[in-house]
Amino acid sequence: MPKITARKDINRIIDANINRVKEGLRVCEEITRFILDDRKATEALKRIRHNIDTAVRSLPGTLAQFIEARNSPGDIGRDIYVNELKRDDIRDIFFANIQRAKESVRVLEEFSKLCAKNTAKDFKKIRYGIYEAEKKIVKKIPALYYHR
Repeated sequence: MPKITARKDINRIIDANINRVKEGLRVCEEITRFILDDRKATEALKRIRHNIDTAVRSLPGTLAQFIEARNSPGDIGRDIYVNELKRDDIRDIFFANIQRAKESVRVLEEFSKLCAKNTAKDFKKIRYGIYEAEKKIVKKIPALYYHR
């Protein structure tokens, strides 16, 4: 018999993906700020992170409820490593983290559809904003070859 998904399970997914997207964007932001020295790209990524905070505030529930649903010690995925330990250079770090951010926003978009359809639309806009930021930053990525 399929498990009935409880609000706490959804909050746990939302919490994990809020953390994941913000962490991924922050890593990318550090690269654009300290390695590429690109003010516009850094501002764009920072703006996206803040847009995520705004969207999260419009979800039913509070940040405290999302954190309360967290179960880090019992997370069956916490010790699964596929490609996470393989990074050859800063480019790999950037691409892994921008992908992590896009995937996490998509999860937030999908699960928001269960409880806040307008917020799901906000997450979709954010996802497309990440696509555009990535497109602009990727043009500058060759500069990262010098940081091997």
